[in-house]
Amino acid sequence: MTDRPLLVRIDGVAHHVVVEGSGPVCVLSAGLAMCWFDWDPVVPLLAPHRTVVRFDRPGHGLSQSAAASPTAAGEAHRIAALLDALGLPGPATVVGHSIAGFHAEAFARLHPDRTAALVLLDASVEEHPRAGAFPAAVSRVLGEVLCAAGLPAALGPAARRAAVPHDPAPADLVRRVYRTSRVLRGVLLENAHYGAVAAGLLALRTAHPLPPDLPVTVLAAPGGSARWERRQRELARRLGARYEAAVPSGHLVMKDRPEAVARVVLSPPRSGQEGA
Repeated sequence: MTDRPLLVRIDGVAHHVVVEGSGPVCVLSAGLAMCWFDWDPVVPLLAPHRTVVRFDRPGHGLSQSAAASPTAAGEAHRIAALLDALGLPGPATVVGHSIAGFHAEAFARLHPDRTAALVLLDASVEEHPRAGAFPAAVSRVLGEVLCAAGLPAALGPAARRAAVPHDPAPADLVRRVYRTSRVLRGVLLENAHYGAVAAGLLALRTAHPLPPDLPVTVLAAPGGSARWERRQRELARRLGARYEAAVPSGHLVMKDRPEAVARVVLSPPRSGQEGA
């Protein structure tokens, strides 16, 4: 297996990218505050069969800070530009975890000819989007205050450990990433624009339908929450997708059930196939 870490410049921002394996292309995009190494348990299962591309969005992992606020269409453009820069025009299977489910679905809607399959991995669901926890201006000020106080260096890795129990990520990489003020600012920026990105995706659903023959899978981690399972099933129904539950699993399905993630990537549903 090759392991090629790269810095790819998109719209003036250097993005950290790792490309491994060979075969049809598969793009992995992690959720808020996560980064490339969160896919480590899945990659060895995919790389013998796929060219696996994982990347850090701006302000995440080892990528530079964002030059602009995120939007649904902008994140779709990011994935397309990344594949262009790598010389991988597609079509690609796009896997979006948590908030990145918005981005992956937006890519499939805006670039249907470049999408081989769509996998939504315990993806965010917003039927009636609202603003994020903090308005953008408040998030910027909060970021400046916390960074000036040295909070990222003091508490960043500890916050990661609290959020990811039994974290399999190498401790040195966790320190390297989560001690930086850049990552804190990146997380606050994405959180502040969460509602706007969700609303942007709803607009894309109206204007840009998914191709009827596109294989779509919703792989959810209900975790004992009947409400979350209903919302995930409704997402699958709305998209005409196959629904599967990863049980047992927490929100980080790629860590808890990597074999389930690999299976849905390598065995996409046939056209018109929907789960129970």
